[in-house]
Amino acid sequence: MKKPFLSASLFAVVATMLLAVPAVADQLPDPDGKPADMTKKVKVFIIMGQSNTLEMGKVKGDKEGSLEHAVKNEKLYSFMVDNEGNWTTRKDVRNVHTQGSGGPGGRGGVRRNDWLTVSGNKIGIETGIGHHLGNALDEPVLILKSSIGNRSLGWDLLPPGSPSYEYELEVKNRKTKQVEKKTMVYAGYGQTPLSWEKGTEPKPIGWKAGVQYDGDVARAKNVLKDLDKYYPGATGYEVAGFLWWQGDKDRYNEGHAVMYEKNLNNLIAALRKDFNAPKAKFVCATLGQTSKENAKGNEKLILDAMFAISDASKYPALKGDVATVYTNPLSMGGASNGHYGGNAKTYMNVGLGMGKAMVELLKLDSK
Repeated sequence: MKKPFLSASLFAVVATMLLAVPAVADQLPDPDGKPADMTKKVKVFIIMGQSNTLEMGKVKGDKEGSLEHAVKNEKLYSFMVDNEGNWTTRKDVRNVHTQGSGGPGGRGGVRRNDWLTVSGNKIGIETGIGHHLGNALDEPVLILKSSIGNRSLGWDLLPPGSPSYEYELEVKNRKTKQVEKKTMVYAGYGQTPLSWEKGTEPKPIGWKAGVQYDGDVARAKNVLKDLDKYYPGATGYEVAGFLWWQGDKDRYNEGHAVMYEKNLNNLIAALRKDFNAPKAKFVCATLGQTSKENAKGNEKLILDAMFAISDASKYPALKGDVATVYTNPLSMGGASNGHYGGNAKTYMNVGLGMGKAMVELLKLDSK
């Protein structure tokens, strides 16, 4: 790594601060324009989740909320522009996005394959993530995003090893208007449909639990199989980390929200196995609109699950390998289902927060 590391004893303090201090406080150095040390293996960081992992932040415009306004008028993210006011380009970080609907054979493919820079009119969390990692690592960095919108962890992205389960729901009878209890069976990995009432015969549909997980993993692997096409001159790679920003769809289904913690734990194990990366780090970002003080219902279940997964006292096997970024202080308003109004600062701040968390996790391995 390029920067001096924090001691392990200070990590807990820094991690706590990381969750609360807005990432806009970060003043990263300008990229030097030089390539990485290509004698070293490419460090691969895989972004997964749903639509807010896509490029949703507005770039152009003089109005509050655009990246141009944030840089030019608010003087934020100075490392994003050079002395002439042009967007900087990192020659040590590749930015690749592959996307498809459903399983490995689903339609779609690689949508972006370039050096990390700003192009077009949208920006995503990969920019902040990539700048932090590129600044910290001497190795070549590949930010590999494999995700699509409108997907839930409890269904579409359910990881292998997740069994079916029963959950009792309270539902209102349309005829009597009375609240009744109904026990539902929720699909385990590979099963269909999403759920069915206990004691009834499930009727298969053209989708199954985990189909999007299978597809996203397969599409990421396809990129890595042809690495030189996506990182010219690469001599090999190591999957060093996963970055997860998701939860919006699960908050509409109580049966999924209550299982979010278990599913998230299964997800970490499944990704490490599928990418042969048993010690890869995992950074999870919370939903921006959900605050610790006011969270309730399904959103509280998901928020608590995200914090629980990085609790070393609860998951000692993951100690030093998992971090949770609390994005409520980093969000500029709006909610996950409206892509935070397209505010570029939200996507920059969350990306910087996630990138910083990943760097701090990697530092622990150097001690």
